[in-house]
Amino acid sequence: MNCFRWVVKLIRDEYGIDEAKLTRTAVLETDLGLTIEQVEEIVEIISESFQIRFPDGALDEVIKLEELCLLTSWISGFYKRPEFISDDFEAKCRGMNSIAA
Repeated sequence: MNCFRWVVKLIRDEYGIDEAKLTRTAVLETDLGLTIEQVEEIVEIISESFQIRFPDGALDEVIKLEELCLLTSWISGFYKRPEFISDDFEAKCRGMNSIAA
């Protein structure tokens, strides 16, 4: 199962969000109605499940569902570096995880 589908199922099952709302462009808080605490819980579940670490400030870089999935895939080594992350954030991620160059 790809990362996007895994995260969609997580949000659908844990937070009761209608799958029709769980599109790539959905903004986590406004479009999906998640609180910042719920988004933080999702990031924590992803961290534990994929055995990766997100640096402080990850939620400043990630706004949309697709961005969360791309970042997760990149840190896990499944995808290239997402264009939307800053160089400073990339360095923080690399310092906390084994990410292929």
